[in-house]
Amino acid sequence: MRIARFVLDSDPIYGVVDEAAENVTPIKGDPFFSEIEAAGEPHRLEDVRLLAPIIPRSKIIGIGRNYADHVAEMGNQIPPAPLMFLKPNTAVVGPGDPIMLPEFSEEVSYEAELCVVIGRICKDVPEERVAEVVFGYTCGNDLTARDAQRTEGQWARAKGFDGSAPLGPWIETELDPDNLTIRGLLNGNVVQEGSTQQMIWGVSSLVSAVSQAFTLLPGDVIMTGTPTGVGRVSAGDRFEVEIEGLGTLANTFRNPGL
Repeated sequence: MRIARFVLDSDPIYGVVDEAAENVTPIKGDPFFSEIEAAGEPHRLEDVRLLAPIIPRSKIIGIGRNYADHVAEMGNQIPPAPLMFLKPNTAVVGPGDPIMLPEFSEEVSYEAELCVVIGRICKDVPEERVAEVVFGYTCGNDLTARDAQRTEGQWARAKGFDGSAPLGPWIETELDPDNLTIRGLLNGNVVQEGSTQQMIWGVSSLVSAVSQAFTLLPGDVIMTGTPTGVGRVSAGDRFEVEIEGLGTLANTFRNPGL
């Protein structure tokens, strides 16, 4: 099932997107806390504005250096355990939203990633029970100010600036995450291509490890790392994240003040 969040008139509402990705049907309430029940007639997707499918109430947990080829291209070493960092929920933007490049950076990079959306409060989750706490999956782009990342000991500014966590276009609740193709396209050209099978730590390992450090709440998002091929974006560029079984997340970039 594809759960989207959208605006029809003024207020954001949740809905279910059909298999053909042509229509969205509004549902009652919040799907993280209530049963999914239709609450109106379908609308064509082209007639509504999709929003980020979730604004985490608590946190976004990023995972760094989780693909060996990406570790090598950045000249780093594979960490002994999942490398975790946090992004604030103010970093989240939705599909189609323009992203303002931060004034403090001249080197913002794209990172196409599979994102895990948590569905229930949980702590110290065994790997064999991870499926019980996952609500679904979405596409994400872990934008990173590389110059700030290199010069600052902490990654908070480099990876947490406003707009640095595009998510969407919806959450897919029925998906096997273990062997999905991930592509990143810059201005229509494929610049990243990999598979979740190449992760050093797979989804079950990551969710379990993250839950040992943090109590996870409904709507929390784990960004699982990016394959090789990262590069810079500039004003006027369009970047798309394509994940098999999920769809496409696309955003454009602007300079501040434009």
